Amino acid sequence: MKVLGIIPARYASSRFPGKPLIDLKGKSMIQRVYEGASKSAKIDLLLVATDDQRIVDEVKRFGGNVELTETSHCSGTDRCAEVAARHTDFDVVINIQGDEPLVDYRQLDSLIQSFEDEKVQIATLATRKISIDDINNPNRIKIVLKENNTALYFSRSPIPNTTNTSQKDFPFLKHIGLYGFKMETLISITKLPPTLIEKAESLEQLRWLFYNYPVTIIETDIETPNIDSPADMNLVISLL
Repeated sequence: MKVLGIIPARYASSRFPGKPLIDLKGKSMIQRVYEGASKSAKIDLLLVATDDQRIVDEVKRFGGNVELTETSHCSGTDRCAEVAARHTDFDVVINIQGDEPLVDYRQLDSLIQSFEDEKVQIATLATRKISIDDINNPNRIKIVLKENNTALYFSRSPIPNTTNTSQKDFPFLKHIGLYGFKMETLISITKLPPTLIEKAESLEQLRWLFYNYPVTIIETDIETPNIDSPADMNLVISLL
């Protein structure tokens, strides 16, 4: 099994422009993500996919692999698919979020290992470590599972509804946004038309489920903070 790791990195973030290039104790965020992901011995080729020459220059400066993409992509998944289509000799593609400077290679390894089961088309991570605040926070995505550990639904709302029980007594599941795809699956799902439920929740995973692409959920105890806004930097810097 040949594995391609892609770090999509966009300069023009609406909430935090230039985020991949911020300094985190002497290294840019994109360098920290790259170095963390490169610790996975299961990734055969790691590269950054970006639409901005400034990020290209930074990745080349620290000796990483990088490819320039179109500027029109609506998601990191679409950006990954453009690059993956140039590397179709790989079997599995791992989408490593560009705002995860503390990414743990063990997370990536567990995703990659799931593809040893030939039935797995898409895989992502989740954790049972979830607070009441997380449950009620629309920026923390919750998952409900089917009996075979594939996703039934993703939501920004607290799911399931706990009218008949207590939130603290139900084993809620929080999504961790790292993804693995079979190469042919990644290329296929980015050609699917968007759906109403995807737009309502602003979650592209719901498009995949709508068109009957199963999403395998891998549970993990490892969770690392991402940088979504300038306010998140202090926590990450304190952990470096």
